[in-house]
Amino acid sequence: MKYRIITITFLFLSITLFAQKTVEASDIMKAIKAGKSISYQNAKIVGTLDFTFMEEASEKLPKKKKSFWWGNGSSSNDVKNKIDVEVSFVNCTFKDDVLAYIPNDDSGYTFTADFEQLAIFKNCNFERKAMFKYSRFESGSDFSGSNFNDDTTFKFATFEKETSFENTKFTETATFKYTEFNRNVSFSNSVFEDEAIFKYTKFKDGVSFNSTNFEEDLDIKYMEVSGNFDISKMKVGFDIDSKYTTINGRSFNKYLLESRN
Repeated sequence: MKYRIITITFLFLSITLFAQKTVEASDIMKAIKAGKSISYQNAKIVGTLDFTFMEEASEKLPKKKKSFWWGNGSSSNDVKNKIDVEVSFVNCTFKDDVLAYIPNDDSGYTFTADFEQLAIFKNCNFERKAMFKYSRFESGSDFSGSNFNDDTTFKFATFEKETSFENTKFTETATFKYTEFNRNVSFSNSVFEDEAIFKYTKFKDGVSFNSTNFEEDLDIKYMEVSGNFDISKMKVGFDIDSKYTTINGRSFNKYLLESRN
């Protein structure tokens, strides 16, 4: 009888360890605000995870947005939040939006977030929006193995250190327009089920698209690559727009021609 009790207890503990625990996004935001590093594995995150802390920031802003006669004055309406603790999510599911970018039509302000420390979103499942437009990743980051199942954007984002998008899947249009990668980055073995946009993207230390599958159009117009450019076994379902694209100072078509010889 004692042996059976131990066995049942062991099985119960095993099930508990492998089941995804549920975590409220609001609790994560409270911890960040308190200066605590964030680390979750095998967790289900419920509620909007707002790295911009828009609601809190809005309370301190003038009710009426500023405007200037020159340009559109957009820079004066940008509200930047800095995440100064490490954030790590491994094998997690985000049931709601993950936002580091929020354009608020009611106030006229645009709220964004920068990540000053390590930012890990590895083998995660983003069921709703994942918005990182204008975000600066000042330390290492990792999005490898993650699935983006709704709208996502890294437009105007800057990656200062190492990052990875290996084995990722983008169900909707993936936007990396104007994104800057200052260190080598890999998109190898990733799948883009809809259009992939790398227009004006700058890869300053090489990029790998080895075995990457672009099932729809690939827009790399004005893209600039310095360093290694690995496109071996890369597949593109429809059109590649490579107008004004340069690979180490050479046009994309010239690079392809020379690499085949």
